[in-house]
Amino acid sequence: MTLQAEENVAATKIQAWWRGQLVRRTLLHAALRAWIIQCWWRAVLARELDNRRRTMLLLYSRQESAVVKLQAGARMWRIRRCFCRARAAACIIQAYWRWYANRTRKLRSNHTTAEHLEIDIKILV
Repeated sequence: MTLQAEENVAATKIQAWWRGQLVRRTLLHAALRAWIIQCWWRAVLARELDNRRRTMLLLYSRQESAVVKLQAGARMWRIRRCFCRARAAACIIQAYWRWYANRTRKLRSNHTTAEHLEIDIKILV
């Protein structure tokens, strides 16, 4: 081989090495850019999932609050109805008692106490 042929072979090897370096650097940059894009996309998906979870949690808590309010209202209505019936029964008993006391007071001259009366009262609720 002549000197010029050896120089051509050496130049070809150097050029191949340099092209290989350029290709490897380009591939490395492409891989890094792809990694950056993947990281960004994972962060976007994580934020979207977090927003969905927060929305679902908010919806669940609102529904839970509405259910609790409905149940409390139903319990309050039932207890109030029971209370109103008991109060109405007490008013009736008081009215009859006042009527009875007034009538017996007019008939008797002595004072009647509750200890002398035997009354069997049942309140139906």
